[in-house]
Amino acid sequence: MSPIRRTLIAAALCTSFAAPFAHAADAPIVIMVGGINKIIYLPAKLTEALGYFKDAGLNVELQSQPAGVDAENQLIAGAVQGVVGFYDHTIDLQSKGKEIQAIAVFCKVPGEVELVSTKAAAAGFKSMADAKGGKTLGVTGLGSSTDFLTRYLADRAGVASKEYSLLPVGAGNTFIAAMKQDRIQAGMTTEPTVSQMLKTGDAQVLVDLRTEADTVKALGGLYPAASLYVQNTWAESHKVEAAKLAQAFARTMKYIQTHSAEEIAEKVPRDYYGNDKELYVQALKASLPMFTADAKMPAGGPKTVLKVLATYKPLVKSKNIDLSKTYTNAYLAAATK
Repeated sequence: MSPIRRTLIAAALCTSFAAPFAHAADAPIVIMVGGINKIIYLPAKLTEALGYFKDAGLNVELQSQPAGVDAENQLIAGAVQGVVGFYDHTIDLQSKGKEIQAIAVFCKVPGEVELVSTKAAAAGFKSMADAKGGKTLGVTGLGSSTDFLTRYLADRAGVASKEYSLLPVGAGNTFIAAMKQDRIQAGMTTEPTVSQMLKTGDAQVLVDLRTEADTVKALGGLYPAASLYVQNTWAESHKVEAAKLAQAFARTMKYIQTHSAEEIAEKVPRDYYGNDKELYVQALKASLPMFTADAKMPAGGPKTVLKVLATYKPLVKSKNIDLSKTYTNAYLAAATK
């Protein structure tokens, strides 16, 4: 083969291999959200709406997945670069040999509410202790954060896992339908579904995890929840992008702290509240206290989460978990320099 021909073939090969990598470099950072219209995950869409991703020079694509456990699977598979979901997944995944870390924390508390149907409440379902006797409790998905928390609340109330059953019913309309059809007698969900069901009279509050005081009472401490988490290896190899993402979300948390529920509601898509914007604003007002002011991990929070998970997950034990690898404020610090 002549030298000229070898040179031409080499050039062609370089071009054919370079194209995909050039496309990958230009591809958006895909973040999957565990139910994008949930108020606990509001910072994701709000950051986009405020233009903070673009301000940071980021090309971010938000996708929605109703159950957090499915979103984490997409992250592990490499189909997405980040997940907006509950921090507790980082601990659970570490027990399975996967290193995931939260780089921005949105909520100091779960923002979840265990609702009981009005029908079940009238029949004597007044507390988690009444889940005994084969009651069916709704969760977004098996292995999801609502699964973790429901099991813990039942266990703390003295109810063994064999005395009730869990049913994955998703969130929003599917959750509402499951409760109205009596497929679940109680279930864990978030705003604005909570306010919607209370307004219609279809449900009552059994356990409220929207405030710091109620969360400490129910779980024994703050429970950092909604956050942005990524694979540790991705953050290490994309430090600039990780820092810019952290900065963008930190700006959003400050915006939430300095604006009213009415002002924030103006920034979200109309389908988030439909024909009842007043109800959405009401739900948002009830939720604002749960958000962090700076996207940083609240002190002591990871230990509470570890305690909850260790109660019933054999692989999750203090001796097996390195909490320092499940979250970091480092990218927030880098972003503010």
